[in-house]
Amino acid sequence: QVHLVESGGGSVQAGGSLRLSCVASGYGYKPYSMGWFRQVPGKEREGIAAIDDEGTPSYADSVKGRFTISKDNAKNTLYLEIHSLKPEDTAMYTCAADERWVWVGPPAEYNYWGQGTQVTVSS
Repeated sequence: QVHLVESGGGSVQAGGSLRLSCVASGYGYKPYSMGWFRQVPGKEREGIAAIDDEGTPSYADSVKGRFTISKDNAKNTLYLEIHSLKPEDTAMYTCAADERWVWVGPPAEYNYWGQGTQVTVSS
């Protein structure tokens, strides 16, 4: 059984920064690709960035510049740094993992998903 657990969300002031984490656990599980998504109630899920096994990142065009995805393979942990936070960044942020390369754009058919961590940005 593979589990993804996100952390690092919270309430922050606009202009601040956050680092979200996603730990993947499961006996011997080593995902090939991992990704970050966010969703606001009533809106479609938005893919943010993905990273492959070698640490090569790819970003959705809509978020380039303020988001940095990275991973620590030794810790099986995925990170997302968000800088210059804006109120419109308020969302539930979720990570996902797969044994194949999966891009975060639709349909984003990752095998495993976390429960998410809430980020709330106030102006």
